[in-house]
Amino acid sequence: MKARLMFVDREFRAAHERQAAEAELIQDLDLTSLWQMMAASDKVILEAVCVAMLEGVATVEQVHYRQAIYADCLAYPEVIRKLYALANEAITEQKKSWRGIGISSDSGEPLLRSSITELEMLLGFLRRLRDLVDQHGDVFVSDGFRRLCATVLTELDDDYFREVDDHLHRLRFRDGVLASAELGNQNQPVGFVLRAPSSRGGLFHRPALQKPSFYRTIEREDDGGHEALANLRNRIVSVAADALAQSCDHIGDFFMALRQEIAFYLGCLNLHDALVAHNLEVCIPNACPAGSLTLRARGLYDACLPLRGVENVVGNDLDADNRALIFVTGANQGGKSTFLRSLGLAHLMMSAGMPVAARSFEAAIVDGVWTHFARREDASMTRGKFDEELQRMSVVGSCIRPGGLLLCNESFSTTNEREASEIAADIIHAMIDVGVRVVFVTHLFELSSHFFQLEGDTALFLRAERQSDGTRPFQLAPGAPEATSYSEDLYRRTFVDNPGSTASSSSSK
Repeated sequence: MKARLMFVDREFRAAHERQAAEAELIQDLDLTSLWQMMAASDKVILEAVCVAMLEGVATVEQVHYRQAIYADCLAYPEVIRKLYALANEAITEQKKSWRGIGISSDSGEPLLRSSITELEMLLGFLRRLRDLVDQHGDVFVSDGFRRLCATVLTELDDDYFREVDDHLHRLRFRDGVLASAELGNQNQPVGFVLRAPSSRGGLFHRPALQKPSFYRTIEREDDGGHEALANLRNRIVSVAADALAQSCDHIGDFFMALRQEIAFYLGCLNLHDALVAHNLEVCIPNACPAGSLTLRARGLYDACLPLRGVENVVGNDLDADNRALIFVTGANQGGKSTFLRSLGLAHLMMSAGMPVAARSFEAAIVDGVWTHFARREDASMTRGKFDEELQRMSVVGSCIRPGGLLLCNESFSTTNEREASEIAADIIHAMIDVGVRVVFVTHLFELSSHFFQLEGDTALFLRAERQSDGTRPFQLAPGAPEATSYSEDLYRRTFVDNPGSTASSSSSK
């Protein structure tokens, strides 16, 4: 029995091997804060959402499969939480009664007794699962949940539980152990097979045993004989004990998979509730096939902003269909970096089958999101900042794939404008040529004006707005690059309007 709530044809494993430049992606998009909000202090949810967002899916069909399941979760959250609590309780109780503690694999009798106890406990949880599905299973409409519910009701019917109870009764061997074996090369018994006792009550009433046979009675004083018989019984019982232990593992693995997969959707529900609590809009995105260069959004915002204490979160609209290059310029602290993060988060969330922080979002599935953000000064660095930027871009260049999304935030701003513009231009041209979409936030006027003249009709140029009094509405609009980023506004606000204060970074820069 499989859960299959994350993939149609395989199980989801909450284990992930970190890839090159992945640590930078997590840092630049502040994914850790997002995951912690989704997890709500639950480690299982944290692992599930982390892996799901970093690995994503490759096709529109896979995204739609998860979105349909999430819609069921959003409609019936209490049922989902009951399923998760049941799976979590089953796993916790199995760990408490684990047969492997102090029991070696060749200890047939102890292992059998422990496995019987464990299986009886797990059967109780399977009965509760069937009852829960029987009560609420008909409310679900997604293929994933309907298939899971049908499997539970079909495989965990009354006949199944009666048969398992009968097997467990027999495995207590209250009437002795009946088994068959063959003689090996040295006349040693091999190939033990347990046999069911006759329905007439005796061990030797089976038709197969109505043949000439030999038997031996062990005298009460024959300690060696009794020891040999005990060893023989242990070998026979070990066959049943191993099979029973595997059954317990199978049921435990099912509850483990069910918990991991439901954990992802609980994380999505937690995210939805947290954003709605801040009066923010959340949408189910429209995923488009990879390579289509579709990209449209309404009210797109950074889902991490509420975590930073930002009350008035401002969303942005975007129309970038068939635009492989997007330049973002304009006033300092005008919302450019926030927009870049919101765009990266939206792609990762959509590719994981999650809701997106926007009024609406439609985009092509990308083959990975990559970031190259400017870094603050680090006294521990063993080389210059420009060398460090080049090294990080080299890693990205060696790993990024056609169909990927590259987000650059003030890249190469640590060197002079001419050198930075030349290097950035070469990288942008190379990325676009191999099919990578590039979104570039920059103050380099020479770079942005070069591409505006060269790609003005095929690229999209956005500019952070600035009002006449110098205030920032934190919204972007189409516009040609300007030669100034209005840094004097920051100077005046910091040192003239608030003398004696020190400049601080804004969450909406």
